[in-house]
Amino acid sequence: MSGQFEALEKQLEKEEWPNVYFFKFISPSDNATIAKITSLFKSESNVNFRASSNGNYTSISVKEVMLSASEVIDIYEKVASFKGVIIL
Repeated sequence: MSGQFEALEKQLEKEEWPNVYFFKFISPSDNATIAKITSLFKSESNVNFRASSNGNYTSISVKEVMLSASEVIDIYEKVASFKGVIIL
């Protein structure tokens, strides 16, 4: 685990798992990056997209049942490596 998400993981470990977790990302509006993000989630996850007013960025919101805090952190670490994506 990288130090970037260590505090979040400690906070999440206080929750009961499995649990529904809400992810939110701001991505450049290119199909490849959006596909990389959404591929990290199950097909039955609740995924919503919203384009920015100028169309340069897309907000991606995902609700998914996660089994543990470490599973949440794994997704954040993967998304953090995608160029131009902001994790909220």
